[in-house]
Amino acid sequence: MHSITLRFLASCGAPSASGCIQGGTVLLWADEAGLACASAWAHCACATAFVGSTSFLRPVRPGDLVEVEARLAFTGSSSMGLAIEVRAGSIQSRELQPVTHCVAVYAAVDEAGQPRAVDTWMPETPGDIALAQRVKAHIEAARAAQ
Repeated sequence: MHSITLRFLASCGAPSASGCIQGGTVLLWADEAGLACASAWAHCACATAFVGSTSFLRPVRPGDLVEVEARLAFTGSSSMGLAIEVRAGSIQSRELQPVTHCVAVYAAVDEAGQPRAVDTWMPETPGDIALAQRVKAHIEAARAAQ
């Protein structure tokens, strides 16, 4: 599976002072979707190696319908690069607006926590090729900034 979409209602467990869902909670949702997508592709446990290029565009309110989509962009020998998008909006209108997006890298690991090989995924469509290039560029820029 090279993509996964999670949908759920945002709960108000720990809203911020403004009454909105905290950004860290939104990032947790993104990481969970990315981990689910990577683990499904790798057929094993995975560990988060990198998350970056996050931009928050609008808040999520308790009760919003949330959709988190994680898409495989490329594979390495034991790693997978993904693009993750979070959208949310009123469940009544079912019109979801972008909340945030990020890129992430997950490493496949064996029972001892050592890197494990993953199947190669080659983007074929123009959209998939462009996505792979964007994700790689974000990761390379983040590495260069370190």
